[in-house]
Amino acid sequence: MNPDDPNKNPSSLLKTRREILRQGVLTTVGALGLATGLELLTRRPGVVAAAAPTCALPRKIYQGPYDTREPVSAIEDITGYNNYYEFGTGKSDPARNAGRLKTRPWSVVIDGMVKKPQTVDIDTLQGWFPLEDRLYRMRCVEGWSLVIPWMGFPLAALLRRIEPTSKARYVKFTALADPKQMPGVKAGILDWPYVEGLRLDEAMHPLTLLAVGLDGKILPNQNGAPLRLVVPWKYGFKNIKAITRITLTDKQPATTWSLIAPHEYGFYANVNPEVDHPRWSQATERRIGELSRRPTLPFNGYAEEVAHLYKGMDLRRYF
Repeated sequence: MNPDDPNKNPSSLLKTRREILRQGVLTTVGALGLATGLELLTRRPGVVAAAAPTCALPRKIYQGPYDTREPVSAIEDITGYNNYYEFGTGKSDPARNAGRLKTRPWSVVIDGMVKKPQTVDIDTLQGWFPLEDRLYRMRCVEGWSLVIPWMGFPLAALLRRIEPTSKARYVKFTALADPKQMPGVKAGILDWPYVEGLRLDEAMHPLTLLAVGLDGKILPNQNGAPLRLVVPWKYGFKNIKAITRITLTDKQPATTWSLIAPHEYGFYANVNPEVDHPRWSQATERRIGELSRRPTLPFNGYAEEVAHLYKGMDLRRYF
């Protein structure tokens, strides 16, 4: 047995992760030991996710080329099994703790290299665009996956509205970091606030979504309410939650996980079964609710749509 293989020795890796957390330095995006444990085979007995909001949002049904047309994961799994360290490091912690987050009033600052910088209320922001349903795969860097019915609007629509200048090359996203509402922020688990980024062409791709809803209803707090990023061809940690600032810049943003462990979590974070994590394989994944592992698809199954963005790049170097 290889003690460094999370598919073979989950308990030892969970112990290691807890030791790392106590030292204040994380080298993985979640509970590695859980990535192949019984939690991933079925929903955990006895864990009840916080109830998802029942208020329906006006939307148009998205029936386009990007719908995965795969069975949707159980909503109990989508809302009850999450990585959201602002609310704790356990998979059920977000559902248990995120109910305290107040998502109204909420404003988003849009600044940097844009012609129309502004601060906008979240309800005004989502009212600018028709909301669309998008059924996307989500692949966690830990080796598990879900199929999630998001609802939102293309990030490109917002970017066109605010008009990036000719110098803009990247989009930087900053999340809320409120120790009064977020126990993980108070505990200092990571260097807050959480920051993520995309190249401008990635941000403008029609697959890239700003989500405000889930399964036709208001986005649950534990899933990133009131506004989160969804980039389905990248590992889940790129999909920043509770966004408070969107900044256009000419420099590649220093993102949270690439600063903490740059040899493990790169800026691009494209799903790639041929580029393993330093401590485990990325060749397969476990779909939550299924018993067996399945092959991981290049770019999480969206290669036809996005592979051209990285033409000529060494994807082992720019991982």
